[in-house]
Parts: sequence; structure tokens; C-alpha cells
Amino acid sequence: MGIERLFRKEKQEHRILREATQRAGQLVPEYHRPTPECPHPERWSMYDSMTAEVEVLEFLRTLVTTTKPNLVVETGTFMGVSTLWIAEALRRNGLGKIVSCEYDPKVFEIAKQKIEASEFRDLIDLRNQSSLEMNVEGTIDLFFSDSDMPIREQEVRRYLPQISPFGIILMHDASSHLKQVREAALNLEREGLISVVLLPTPRGLVVAQKREGRK
Repeated sequence: MGIERLFRKEKQEHRILREATQRAGQLVPEYHRPTPECPHPERWSMYDSMTAEVEVLEFLRTLVTTTKPNLVVETGTFMGVSTLWIAEALRRNGLGKIVSCEYDPKVFEIAKQKIEASEFRDLIDLRNQSSLEMNVEGTIDLFFSDSDMPIREQEVRRYLPQISPFGIILMHDASSHLKQVREAALNLEREGLISVVLLPTPRGLVVAQKREGRK
């Protein structure tokens, strides 16, 4: 442990990044605490406690190949794992691109290196920006909100006018334990802005669609 780390509190993102790098991509059982909707989280697997569970990554990839989006927007790139799984699905489709943003400069550089070394780099527009300041052109077909939990509701509100009425909205970390994102999604539903399904995964996943414009 370096002297600097002894006397300075390490950011959670940086600690998880360091631990994930040391494991070099090795999968471990999900260790999120049990919830009423998901009492056996250990049945799921993860790369780290910030990247989506492996089964959720598989769901993301299948959702992309099923819905064939032209434009995917992801907030909270972190190490770029979910970004690459989505990009792989876009490659299979033969169309589409993903815009992904990461606010933390240190984390962004790690993701940038991983993405630039991948075969899917031409499909990914990676930005070192806040999701609340980033401008994206075009209609969003799939929106994956996975950045800092306190701003998830603001993110959905900001991009909602751009999201296709036939598009999909995903919000990670929406378990009954991680109440903030869950309540944000349900609040948006109570206002009549989106319709919500709560998937019973270890960390929770909202699958939603905007109500306005559907036919």
C-alpha cells in the first residue's frame, strides 16, 4: 500500500478499479446483500461491484440484438465492460453506435485504453463528461443509466425528450436495498412519464419505456 493511500481516503471507484485490475477479469460470485426480491445473489456472477452483473451484461447484449437500436446512450462507463458488451451486439446487428460517458478522469483513461484496444472501438463514442452536460445528437433507442446513483433521475429527465417512444430505458442499481434509484424510477412512473418493470436481480434493474408517443 502506498504512503499516499495511507493518509488519503481512496475513492470507492478507484478502489474497485484497483481490485478489479488485480483480479484481471476473473469472475466472482455476486456479493450484494440478499433482498426480498433476490434472496440468493450468490447465484449471479460479477467482474466487480460496480460493473453490471454478468447475467445483466448478457441481458443487455441480447436486448440490443433483439431491438436493433441505431443509437445507444450509456452513462457511467466505468471500466468499459458493459460498453463493450453492447458494442459487440451492435456489431452482430451490423448497425448502430453507442455514446458512453465517464466523469472521473482516472477511470475514463482506463476505459479509454480498454476500448481503443478492442475490435469494437469504431462503434463507441467515449466521452470524459458529466451525463448532465453531455450533448447527444439523434433519437435514442436504448438508454442505460449506470452513473452516480444520486443523479439517475435527473439523467432520465434530461434525455427523456430524445428517447424514442418505442425505445428502452434501463436503470441499474434499483434493488430494494439500493432505494435511491428504485424510488427515482417509481417517482417518474407516478408522474406518468415512464412505465416501469423491476427485474429481481442482485443489484436491481429497471426496464422502462416512456409513455408519451406510444401507439
